[in-house]
Amino acid sequence: MKAIVDLFSTDYGLMSVGVIAFVIGMGVYFVRLFTRKMDESARQASGR
Repeated sequence: MKAIVDLFSTDYGLMSVGVIAFVIGMGVYFVRLFTRKMDESARQASGR
């Protein structure tokens, strides 16, 4: 319980939450980007 209080009430805890959210968001963005690029490449290779 103390860890959760520290996570959301201290400056270093809030920075950690921000970094974790940023990294997760970046991961989602890259997965979507790579999936879209792979689909484009597959369409071009099939001649469409």
